[in-house]
Amino acid sequence: MLKKERHDFIMRQINLHNRVLTSDLVQLLTVSEDTIRRDLQELADEGLLFKVHGGALSKSYHSSFDDSTVYARDSKIIIAKKATNLITDGMVVLTGGGTTILEFVKQLPKNIEATFFTISPLVAVELAKYNNIEVILIGGLFSKNSQVTYGGQVITQLAELKADLCLMGTSAIHPEQGLTDTYWEINQLKKAMLAASKKTAVLCISEKLDIALRLRVCPIGSISYLITELDQDHESLTGYRDKEVNIL
Repeated sequence: MLKKERHDFIMRQINLHNRVLTSDLVQLLTVSEDTIRRDLQELADEGLLFKVHGGALSKSYHSSFDDSTVYARDSKIIIAKKATNLITDGMVVLTGGGTTILEFVKQLPKNIEATFFTISPLVAVELAKYNNIEVILIGGLFSKNSQVTYGGQVITQLAELKADLCLMGTSAIHPEQGLTDTYWEINQLKKAMLAASKKTAVLCISEKLDIALRLRVCPIGSISYLITELDQDHESLTGYRDKEVNIL
């Protein structure tokens, strides 16, 4: 594979999953670890990603207040607008982090009255701009990679919560494999968020459909709503409709 093809592949993985591991790229591209390290360094030098120990991070994910760097932002705005239809006055809402959730917060009605719990400091800052929203940031260890709080302290706090609705992004979703992730701590965190909520909505650009990663978060039946930028009757969503997931 040519270097440009490798770089294009790496950037697609970064844009879809927000972060990549060097070890995964070595296996996917069947090249040496030194080659991947050089590729990541070159892409970092071009300002296309952030190189970190063991892999790389999406520039948009790491700098979420800069809208110009958000991947597939137009699609995420469509998703965000659909998601706001699930929010009504008086609700208790739990959110994850990521650029799609940030777009959702920006699309909320200005006078909405609700209580939001979040594991994302960036999301908390955006929510604080609304006069009638009570914002509760769930504290714990802070993941520099994922930009959210995690760990035993966070999971303990989540166990005391029963939100009306949980809104979370995802790196991968599949009609048979369900919701999956690559990182153990994020996997455990998402499981705790699901358990802390009556209903769960997954906000997901269509490029992440039909992908399965190494760690299973939950079966598809545990998800109440799947929100993409596609029309509800789009053929790409057939497998999810067959599983009786509510498609928005």
